[in-house]
Amino acid sequence: MPSPHLKLMRTCLSLAERSPPRPTNFRVGALLLSRADPPSSPDYSDDHLLSSGYTMELAGNTHAEQCCLSNFAAVHGVPDDRIAEVLPTSPDRKLVMYVTMEPCGKRLSGNLPCVQRIIQTRDGGRQGIQKVYFGVKEPGTFVGQSEGCRMLTEAGIEWEVVPGLEREILQVAMAGHENSAEEVKAAMEGVETNLDDISEEERRRQDLMPRNPKKRMMEV
Repeated sequence: MPSPHLKLMRTCLSLAERSPPRPTNFRVGALLLSRADPPSSPDYSDDHLLSSGYTMELAGNTHAEQCCLSNFAAVHGVPDDRIAEVLPTSPDRKLVMYVTMEPCGKRLSGNLPCVQRIIQTRDGGRQGIQKVYFGVKEPGTFVGQSEGCRMLTEAGIEWEVVPGLEREILQVAMAGHENSAEEVKAAMEGVETNLDDISEEERRRQDLMPRNPKKRMMEV
C-alpha cells in the first residue's frame, strides 16, 4: 500500500504549483487535517480536511501555512491570532498539518514566522496542531540555517519528514529563482533519508497494513 503521507504530500505539491514563481520566495503548499487518534485505519481514510493554502494565495508576501490558517480563521469569522478559539477539539481526534517544506522559523520581512503561527493554534492551553509533516528541510537560501524543527520541538509539537518527493518539491519551490537548477542541486546534496528514522505513529500504521503471506514467509 502506498504511503498515505506521500499521497497527502503530493496534494500539497499540487497546491504549491499554483503559487506564482518569484525570485524571493519558495513556492509551498499546505493542508490542515483532523485525524482520528489513534488512527482507525492505516490509510487515514477518515481524515477531515479543514483548510488548505499555498504561497502568496492571499494578498502580500504570504506563506503557505499562513494562508492555510488564515483561510480557516476567515471562514469562522476570527482574526488570525484568535484561530485557537475556533479550531475543533476532540479527545479522539488531533490536528495535523502537511506542508511541502519545513515551516519557517524566521522571516526577513518581519512578518510572523510560520512556526509561530502553528504554535499560536495552541494558545490558552488548547489542543491546536499536534504534528507537522513536511517533505524537505528549509534550504538556507534566504535566512541561513533553518530553525523550524527546533522551535516546533521546543513547543512540544511533533514533526516528521516524509521522504520521496524531495526533488519535485525543491524544483517547484525554487521555480522563478535566477539559478534554480543550481539551488536544487545544492539542496539535494544536503538531503539525507534514513529509512529507519520513522516515528512511532508511522510504525503503528505500518503494523496495521495487510501483509503479503509470501513475503512474510520470506522474511522468516
